[in-house]
Amino acid sequence: MTNALALVAPVDTLAMEFTRDFDAPVAVLFRAHAEPELVKRWLGPHGLEMAITEWEFRSHGGYRYSHADEHGEYAFNGTFHTVRENEFILQTFEFDGAPDMVNIEYLWFEDLGGGRSRLRGRSICPNVEARDALLSSGMEGGMTEGYEKLDRLLADL
Repeated sequence: MTNALALVAPVDTLAMEFTRDFDAPVAVLFRAHAEPELVKRWLGPHGLEMAITEWEFRSHGGYRYSHADEHGEYAFNGTFHTVRENEFILQTFEFDGAPDMVNIEYLWFEDLGGGRSRLRGRSICPNVEARDALLSSGMEGGMTEGYEKLDRLLADL
């Protein structure tokens, strides 16, 4: 089953919010966000090779990864500020190509019952220009493709 991504950027805010349902239990969805070998299998759009150079998935841990294709490499880093298993992740997110434009990202994992779950997220950008640049960069398409890959991964777990 394909579940649609709902992504909105409320007017007069610095936020982007999304919701996506998955046909998998919360614990499996959370595990796919926690384990670097699983994250590499789904995060990002089709056609990009992912490398993770740092992954300390715990409160006050950090991460660094990159995506690469024939056009170049795109690196990202951040800090996992709060991790509560099967429940919540609070992290920062920074693209090396836009230094000092750090987003604060919230992820909530909800049990819908019947082996289904919902992921809700909110990303707060440092300014409206940064938010609009992300939205115009094809972020929604990349998220949709990544979550399609995640659906396939979850079916295998």
